[in-house]
Amino acid sequence: MGAETVDVERAREMPGLRLVLTAGVPGPWGEGAKGVFHAKGIPFVRVAQEAGRPNDALHEWTGHRNAPVAVYEDEAPRTTWSEILWLAERIRPAPSLLPADPELRVRCVGLAHELMGEGGFGWSRRLMLLGLSMGDATEPPEAMEPVIGRMVRQYGYHPDLAKAAPARVAAILGVLSRQLASQRAAGERYLIGDALSVLDLHWAAMAALIAPLPHEVCPMPEMLRGLYGDPGPEVADALDPALLEHRDFIYQNHMEYPVVL
Repeated sequence: MGAETVDVERAREMPGLRLVLTAGVPGPWGEGAKGVFHAKGIPFVRVAQEAGRPNDALHEWTGHRNAPVAVYEDEAPRTTWSEILWLAERIRPAPSLLPADPELRVRCVGLAHELMGEGGFGWSRRLMLLGLSMGDATEPPEAMEPVIGRMVRQYGYHPDLAKAAPARVAAILGVLSRQLASQRAAGERYLIGDALSVLDLHWAAMAALIAPLPHEVCPMPEMLRGLYGDPGPEVADALDPALLEHRDFIYQNHMEYPVVL
């Protein structure tokens, strides 16, 4: 499902669901979007976005230069994790990736936002990675502007935020660890409720930012693997091995596995 990759020009002329993904890289937000569509059995065509490039054709089509972007038929492009989830729920309502119980549903959405949303796990980890190049500067060096300038502005990079980011990442890992332990104590296999949810899929995707999948199932660039896999002692100490076991279970049973980049 979703194995064909096309360029923007071809994608614009195609019907159905097209999903813009970063070529050759397991972008965690893109992996989360793929996971949602894969788990619901919704076919899509992959559209290539090139990391660190202007992606002018993509911007002309969707108004965005980043990935993921989901475009369904002639509807407006969708870029956030929640927009993509609601689209998938509408296209194929069952199986739902949200608990039916209202209180569990609220908790599921809240925890998913802590992983995927502004100021959350992925956002904070990205600030940590930008900090490796930026340090105490607030503007990127001229030589780095084409590579990270847009991300610095998009993520609101500031040295103080980057220094606070490991504690934020560690705190979210603590919440997820306690959530998983509570579920296991109740005899449940998933992170919330009694069935697969968007929270499971997004945790599996976001885990790449601190513990990438092995090369044989996710052949990402080794430089990126090294950066992702070295989050520092505060984050490493907060990472419950049970969360990685859960990541593996979700990928092997509910997501594209091995990962196609």
